[in-house]
Amino acid sequence: MTDYSRSSSNQESNNFRRQPKQQRGRERVEKILDAAAVVFDEVGYESATTHLIAAKAGTAIGSLYQFFPDKAAIFKAMELRHVERVKTFWAQVDIPTIAQLSLRAMIHNLAVAVAELFEQPVSRVVFVQFYVSPQILQAIDESMTQEAIDFMATILGQRNSAISTEQCHLLAEVCVHSSNAVMLAALRSAKQEHRQRLIQQIEDLMVSYLEPYVGDRQNDNVMKVMVCPHCQSSNLFKNGYRRGKQCYRCKDCGKQFVKTPR
Repeated sequence: MTDYSRSSSNQESNNFRRQPKQQRGRERVEKILDAAAVVFDEVGYESATTHLIAAKAGTAIGSLYQFFPDKAAIFKAMELRHVERVKTFWAQVDIPTIAQLSLRAMIHNLAVAVAELFEQPVSRVVFVQFYVSPQILQAIDESMTQEAIDFMATILGQRNSAISTEQCHLLAEVCVHSSNAVMLAALRSAKQEHRQRLIQQIEDLMVSYLEPYVGDRQNDNVMKVMVCPHCQSSNLFKNGYRRGKQCYRCKDCGKQFVKTPR
């Protein structure tokens, strides 16, 4: 367990009126948090009440009060859940590997992961409230944005070691702030189709901006993209040699093949 996960668990313990110990209780808490996200999204934080949240969750108000004393405690638990998900996302990214992909593939993989994160109501609402009602947040501040910048700067530094650390952080800062601005507009859009178009544009925006600095031509060490000839997946791993040639196995379809990078 990381230092973060320990501190996060301690914060959550302090936030709950009664810490759920059984699976049924944990599932009820998750249901309350998801319902709260919907209520906050529909009527706003100020107009939201614990009774509305309990009704949306399909649980008795007494059951809600077993875990949370008020809506502020519910929102703080939502914040901690979002932070946990973001930290998990960062920790799961294999930076050396993703930095070797083509620029388009690298940005696409990151963009897809972020989009999946915001498909979750809790993360979506917390992200929006960070910008529109920052005064209600208790567990998240600008330090999280800086962590995102540091994360992106590390990836850019891996792609092109000729770029200074200062330049990597500047590029990362522009990437994080600009993508967050477009993401905010997308998540606040009432039209699902328009929301998806905006999110898709983040990928083009990042690729165009970063191309002169960490594009495929600027990165002599970037691995040329290899794809599975059976399912076209790039999720591969090396699997020994056959007749002196490198063998690969696809993690998605499980088939093995021999091929040189293109």
